[in-house]
Amino acid sequence: MTTLPPQFSDWFASRGWSIHPHQQDMLDRASDPALLLIAPTGGGKTLAGFLPSLVELADGQHKGLHTLYISPLKALTADIKRNLRTPVDEMSLPIRIEDRTGDTSRTQKKRQRADPPHILLTTPESLALLTSYEDAPRMFAGLKRVIVDEIHSLAESKRGDQMFLALSRLQAMCPDLRRVGLSATVEDPDAIAHLLACNPDPCAILHADPGPAPDIQMLVTEQAPPWSGSGGKYAIPAVLEQVKAHKTTLIFHNTRAQAEIFFHNIWLANDEALPIGIHHGSLDRQQREKVEQAMVAGDLKAIVCTGTLDLGIDWGDVDLIIQIGAPKNVKRLVQRIGRANHRYNAPSKALLVPANRFEVVECVAALEAVRAGTLDGDPRGAGPRDVLCQHILIAAAAGPFDVDALYHEILTVGAYASLSRAEFDACLDFCATGGYALRAYDQWKRLQQRSDGQWQLRDPRAAQRIRMNIGTIQDTDTLKVRYKGRGGKSLGEIEEGFAATLTPGDTFLIGGQIVRYDSLREMTVQVTRDAAKKPKIATFAGTKFATSTQLSHRIIDMFQRDTWPELPTHTTDWLALQRRVSRLPEPGRLLIESFPHDGRSHTAVYGFAGRNAMQTLGLLLTKRMEDIGLNPLGFLATDYAILIWGLKPLSDPAPLFDIKDLRDGFERWLAGNAVMKRTFRGSATIAGLIERNTPSARKSGRQATFSSDILYDTLAKYDPNHLMLDITRQEAMRGLVDFGRIEEMTTRIGDRIDLITLDRVAPLAAPLLLEVGRVPIKGQAEETLLAQEAARLMDTAGLK
Repeated sequence: MTTLPPQFSDWFASRGWSIHPHQQDMLDRASDPALLLIAPTGGGKTLAGFLPSLVELADGQHKGLHTLYISPLKALTADIKRNLRTPVDEMSLPIRIEDRTGDTSRTQKKRQRADPPHILLTTPESLALLTSYEDAPRMFAGLKRVIVDEIHSLAESKRGDQMFLALSRLQAMCPDLRRVGLSATVEDPDAIAHLLACNPDPCAILHADPGPAPDIQMLVTEQAPPWSGSGGKYAIPAVLEQVKAHKTTLIFHNTRAQAEIFFHNIWLANDEALPIGIHHGSLDRQQREKVEQAMVAGDLKAIVCTGTLDLGIDWGDVDLIIQIGAPKNVKRLVQRIGRANHRYNAPSKALLVPANRFEVVECVAALEAVRAGTLDGDPRGAGPRDVLCQHILIAAAAGPFDVDALYHEILTVGAYASLSRAEFDACLDFCATGGYALRAYDQWKRLQQRSDGQWQLRDPRAAQRIRMNIGTIQDTDTLKVRYKGRGGKSLGEIEEGFAATLTPGDTFLIGGQIVRYDSLREMTVQVTRDAAKKPKIATFAGTKFATSTQLSHRIIDMFQRDTWPELPTHTTDWLALQRRVSRLPEPGRLLIESFPHDGRSHTAVYGFAGRNAMQTLGLLLTKRMEDIGLNPLGFLATDYAILIWGLKPLSDPAPLFDIKDLRDGFERWLAGNAVMKRTFRGSATIAGLIERNTPSARKSGRQATFSSDILYDTLAKYDPNHLMLDITRQEAMRGLVDFGRIEEMTTRIGDRIDLITLDRVAPLAAPLLLEVGRVPIKGQAEETLLAQEAARLMDTAGLK
């Protein structure tokens, strides 16, 4: 056992602490090439990660950078810096700690390269940028440890791929570099360890005591959830009672638009004027920081928020988490639960609020998964080649490189361990020439081979442009929103597409306020306050979550039980009626219902493949139904089902689900679809084919779209086998359209398809008819009319 130095043991004792076993384990194994620590929130995992570094730096002998800390959020680096200063200052350790993010001043960044601190806290993008400079080997010369915080979050995205590639560069500069990964929620520790290690080095996995199980349950409300919708408005009285009974409550939502709607509604019901704030990524940075400061000071009773507060930031005295709407993903739910009670061996308290009747089932399934300790997640697959292309350009910006050495460096990255030399050479050729169809244009001739065999930038001035476009986060085309007038306050951003639907006088929600659109001036939406009209709901950039495969399977398994004592009576009655008049979905089988309603034939397909996949499947099935003469008129999709309405009833579903026909139809649909162009624009921007930032200006979203569409059409016509088109097809398949989950579903069901023909609406299908857009009701009496329509449909389905 490595003995904790007296200076440190005295500090622990002064706070009434003793070192946790996992903190001691990290100290004992500090020389391991890679360590993954999985520890609960509040379990001191951050200190466990830094403790070996603090001990090694305590004697003041180390010169230059010793430890690099990487986190997915700028706000998290600032929080860690604040928390890390406490032991350093209280023990008077001779350690300099600084952060480096997009908010760091240019002067400080320049100084850090010349005189780096002992501990540098940064993000994946800033790390990639640092490796692009010629003096990177000098800056990182003394680097001993890298700590990757919230590694599960980074491992799920291209930001993580870029970070691991950057670590391969650091490892080449510092062969003895040790790696540490920290996380509270990991569904597949071996997979994360494989990503963290410098392959083929091993990576040990340390599990801390998980602590007590979270105190998590459904919120009891007087009113039953509605049959459709996603706002959770019915639960606001019960939510306010919980807010009053706790110190600080985080009220999580799955989308920014849902958070805006809920915040607006809770303020309307907030008769006691409880201090409640809102926090999401489309709000102005100053407004977010104001809310964060109020949280730390304990001045807010509740914060309506999204994923911006998911990760391990210790914001004040949060003692309750409320999740509005089904969490869609067990791992995300566990992460959010961990925001409450940042104390070791104190259970986190959380309440789930299903937004509608079906989400009651999903919430109970998620609760059972959390109690069973089973997390979910889909395998990422091979490392994306658009990120690899950017990495090659970053390496070139740092100076001439040996191509064989770079290839072998890349093979040490877990996600790229199986990268073939041919795949690597194709990426290198793309970076050098732009590919066959573009090699005649100088702007895409970026690399050249020297007489000594090394590769370098063809024009050294290109390094600046490469650095300006580093990163994998794809900016959604947004417009700033400001109050009208000179110096008007900034409120945040809305998507261009939503702004295009506005006419002067229209009102919409942003930051919980109703504002009126006045004009568009210099790419800024100018607004004034106006609470008189019912607002539109702005479209905000952000992830749209789909229910995970594992959670979907757990829901279907729940349906097989004889009774459901864990569900409220109104939900058990609904499921029991479905079982009597039709049947419930079963594992390994596909349930399809056919029934008439309002003079149309309806087909309900219960695929449980997640919203993106079900949306894609709906498009493919309606096309197949057109081909066989069933005259479909439209469809809608949810996470669990598709509802198609048309002129003729379905009598034989088998031809619709032939996987070869589905794939052929998918390829034809995708080839001419805007999804491909959108995916191409994202991948081409990451790979460096399209520049959003130039030394003179930043391209608007419209300009970037125009230039990428021209490139896409040119390549599709003259070079259909171009690397970027191949990357685009691969990205589209596993991204927006989620075709892989359709394939998984068809493989799982085979020819086991059950078509149930009914004479009226099926109970399980009835809520689908109430989905937004299916019942177009406008005006002041909207809620009353929707309630009447719901009552009529449920009565038709046999539900009272």
